[in-house]
Amino acid sequence: MCALDTSGDLSRDAALVVVGSANRDVTVEVRRRPGPGETVFGGDTRTSTGGKGANVAVAAARLGATVAMVGSVGQDVAGDELLSALREAGVGTRLMRRGEPPSGAAYITVTPDGENSIIVSPGANAALGAEDVHAAREVLAGAAVLCTVLEVPLEAVRAAVRSAVASGVRVVLNASPVVALDAGTMAAADPLIVNTHEACWLLGREDDQAADPAGLARELRATGPRAVVVTCGGRGAVVADGSGEVTWVDAEPVTVVDTTGAGDAFSGALAARLAAGAGLVAAAEHAARVAAISVTVRGTQDSYPTAADVP
Repeated sequence: MCALDTSGDLSRDAALVVVGSANRDVTVEVRRRPGPGETVFGGDTRTSTGGKGANVAVAAARLGATVAMVGSVGQDVAGDELLSALREAGVGTRLMRRGEPPSGAAYITVTPDGENSIIVSPGANAALGAEDVHAAREVLAGAAVLCTVLEVPLEAVRAAVRSAVASGVRVVLNASPVVALDAGTMAAADPLIVNTHEACWLLGREDDQAADPAGLARELRATGPRAVVVTCGGRGAVVADGSGEVTWVDAEPVTVVDTTGAGDAFSGALAARLAAGAGLVAAAEHAARVAAISVTVRGTQDSYPTAADVP
């Protein structure tokens, strides 16, 4: 049995529709990550709302975009909290599915340098299907941009992309966590957003930390996407647009506290700017500033700035 979030706003006029995941984050700070068979002490456990799809939606809404989300949470306390956090950020949740599986969860360790490792238990996210996307077709058709992530079944992602293409809606595809994608989905991406590790994986290459991000962007662009953005953490990002031109976007130097969700902040900010009519390079420059601000604060959605916070 499943139902929709009837208490949430429908956001028929949403400029941005996000199809993706919502998770309860369980975070612990550790001095170092344990090796095989090893136990290490950590700090106090923090719980918060997250999930790549929900993070993108919240980041965009906090920046002033009108956003609706299509996703799935459980009929549990975590589901209540996830939906409440979305609504408080201004995200329309009427198209969120509520079903029997428990809400998804992410288990996160953060080391003193701010880097994180994450294990995701999909839970209700795994129940999102093409029929849920089909129920959102009218809202999606009225949007300027679809942003989707790969923390939900590919069936739902493909259905969303097909619906967007049929309605002339721009597709922003954050290919994380990275999986093999069909040619049609790749060809619709405008842009495809990946980090350097994901770019190497999609190109069938070894994960090489010395790899040239500009070269990766060019190679990925040649595989079919209309445009590609390769994010490079504290170095910024590389944009390969439809003309084949490659542009470096520098990141602001900041003191890093917690990198969790920074990539989602980048994707949400970029999608919001594209939905407002900005060009891809300008949108990526804005997104880099938003992501830089987010890593200076602990947590995920709580670290995302409002428009007034972004220079």
